Amino acid sequence: MIRSVFSPLWTVSRFSLLTESATFKLLHHNAEIFKSNLRYTNILQYHQCRGKKDDSKVSALFKPVPVQSNRDNINIGAELTGKLDKGELLKILNAFTQKPEIKRMCAEHGLDAFLQQQTFASFRRYCIDAENLPADLHIIISDILQGAGHPDDILPYFLRFARKMFPHLDCMEDLKQISDLRTPANWYPHARAKARKIIFHAGPTNSGKTYHAMNSFMKAKSGVYCGPLKLLAAEVFNKCNTLGTPCDLVTGEERKFANANGTPSSHVACTVEMTSITNPYEVAVIDEIQLLKDPGRGWAWTRAFLGLIADEVHVCGEAGAASLLERLCETTGEAVEIREYKRLTKLTVEDSALGSLDNVVPGDCVVCFSKNDIYSVSRQIESSGKEVAVIYGGLPPGTKLAQAAKFNDPQNSCKVMVATDAIGMGLNLSIRRIIFYSLKKPTVNENGEREIDVISVSSALQIAGRAGRFGTQWENGFVTVFHPDDLLTLKGLLSQQPEPLTQAGLHPTADQIELYAYHLPDSTLSNLMDIFVSLSTVDDSLYFMCNIDDFKFLAEMIQHVPLALRARYVFCCAPINRKMPFVCAMFLKFARQFSKNEPITFDFVVSNCGWPFSLPNTILELVQLETVFDVMDLYLWLSYRFPDLFPNAALIRETQKDIDDLIQQGVFQITKLLKNAENAAADTKDVNSSVTSSRKSGTENSATTTKDVYSPVPISKNSGFQRKNSENTASHTNYLDTIQSVQRGGGRFTQEILKKGLITQDMLNKLHQEWGRTGKSNAATYDDETLTKKGKKGTRRKK
Repeated sequence: MIRSVFSPLWTVSRFSLLTESATFKLLHHNAEIFKSNLRYTNILQYHQCRGKKDDSKVSALFKPVPVQSNRDNINIGAELTGKLDKGELLKILNAFTQKPEIKRMCAEHGLDAFLQQQTFASFRRYCIDAENLPADLHIIISDILQGAGHPDDILPYFLRFARKMFPHLDCMEDLKQISDLRTPANWYPHARAKARKIIFHAGPTNSGKTYHAMNSFMKAKSGVYCGPLKLLAAEVFNKCNTLGTPCDLVTGEERKFANANGTPSSHVACTVEMTSITNPYEVAVIDEIQLLKDPGRGWAWTRAFLGLIADEVHVCGEAGAASLLERLCETTGEAVEIREYKRLTKLTVEDSALGSLDNVVPGDCVVCFSKNDIYSVSRQIESSGKEVAVIYGGLPPGTKLAQAAKFNDPQNSCKVMVATDAIGMGLNLSIRRIIFYSLKKPTVNENGEREIDVISVSSALQIAGRAGRFGTQWENGFVTVFHPDDLLTLKGLLSQQPEPLTQAGLHPTADQIELYAYHLPDSTLSNLMDIFVSLSTVDDSLYFMCNIDDFKFLAEMIQHVPLALRARYVFCCAPINRKMPFVCAMFLKFARQFSKNEPITFDFVVSNCGWPFSLPNTILELVQLETVFDVMDLYLWLSYRFPDLFPNAALIRETQKDIDDLIQQGVFQITKLLKNAENAAADTKDVNSSVTSSRKSGTENSATTTKDVYSPVPISKNSGFQRKNSENTASHTNYLDTIQSVQRGGGRFTQEILKKGLITQDMLNKLHQEWGRTGKSNAATYDDETLTKKGKKGTRRKK
């Protein structure tokens, strides 16, 4: 092996015509190879770096970097030894790559079987296709071809090629050190330098635990409240200022100051992600601490609990979190004082199920876990003459508060609520009885897979506990189910204690990802996140890595947009529901505009959202307004991170309030919207039926049939947003799918894809008009047979 390193130098000495610069270049090349060999002898085997993790899966995350061919104008190797026979060269390379000893040595240098396969293939192609190989490699191969060398002599040059192709081979130890997350408590030296007093207020819903923590907060000279929702932070903000304690509000999309001159107050209420870990406080309150276990947001509670600089840290939540908090405090050298609370009012599980929505009485809240159930249940209850308040997660905060106020007001005629588990926290509701319409809810497991399962004990207790509230007209609460088969399951859930928490969430920081990018400059942000998670070392007895699927989804969406890494990371942290195509499309537009260093103005936003807006006439239009509201939330979130390029936050906020008002009015008359949607569906079905019968009778030609099928369906005049939405979320495939469904009399299918947002009512209306204009001229091109074939093809693709 030693001869193989120096053999090029020995070969050079045979040629007196070699120039001085060429000699220096060869010396430099071989010195680097020699140093690399010495360095690799001290590197641990790659297969031992991850322990239990599958190394082949880890290796698959590292994307190969194309190795550029030698760009020297003069082929020094050919001048010294002559041209190489490519056929003989291929034989030598194949012999080299197939030797077990070579594979074993490559594995010792970090190339497992997966990486070896890729590197061997690329190295062969590189050597065969290159017109001008590096001089040292050319000379070694020439020696082997002439019998003066051995194929094993290629190994140092192959390893040099491998390090260029997979840069992580040179920095694997650095990467593993960066992603070592076993001691997150040490990330916060200022908090560790303080002798913090940790007080855990443990108890069920309506036990007064948060009340006691907030008393300490308001009496302190300075304090911070960290809540899970904007509504809770806003409630603390309003309450403190009403009671004479100046308090600021900080959420991802909003900043409010108690002082008129805009100077910060000593108290602040914020969402947990916005918690400052650099400002010192006398008292800090962390609400709903059990969300440490949340697969998506748990990292924010972990960061707040470990990093807050406060004399006293008051933690509120379920008793199941006690053991985990004590174990976390062992790593910080702190002790936990546990104060237990019992429910202040009685909660009774009824012995019979509701059975029928006709049995709903004032003070009832029917809890559903899907929007379809929300719409169906509220429609049935109102058909019996009862007024309904509706709350679900997609509604703006203002609308939720308005619906809650309507339901809570004893003088209001609305006495029944239909809601999702969004009522579990953040809203003060005067509920007499909770009725679970179902006990199964779609969830995302630890692998990021969607599944439907019975709700957890924690969720059941949290939601059921909303019935009966101390100091209201319904102090004694009741809980039951809609379906009799669920009653035993509910009793079983409510008879248990909340599941003990075992792990707290962690998440890569921007600084850590920047260090990764320094070592792997050719990797995408999504790829960097995958590598980080795969190489990360976590203390499994205390922590887990939070799900990064949403982050990766946004990173892949804007990968082609030229952005600095830090800005790209911030964009990908934006709170976006990736199930909303229009919001995702606007996110991409914002990123493109930002990359051009062009301000994203108010005009830019509203022109893309279809301003002006009007009162929704259907459920679809209501959902569209909700997506526009979310787009403006996204704008405000970005405006606080990039104020120079998102300059019109004030105008956006005012417009958002107008949209909130429209949504409120739409939700107040949700039954009317549902009726309009049903009437539109019935009209479509009638048209389809008449066309089908006409075809059977043979009285119409294909052009006339086409015109009748696509006669417009009445919709709202508010088509501006729909027009823009169609430009961003639909393609020709959507049109073909819709054509097929209407031709087959598939009114329900058309309504289904309308509900899912795959196509808008305005798009369907435009399609009707387009076909109405084309008539016979297009019938020849798009006859029934052609449309059916295209529709079938499109349908298969959708499936």
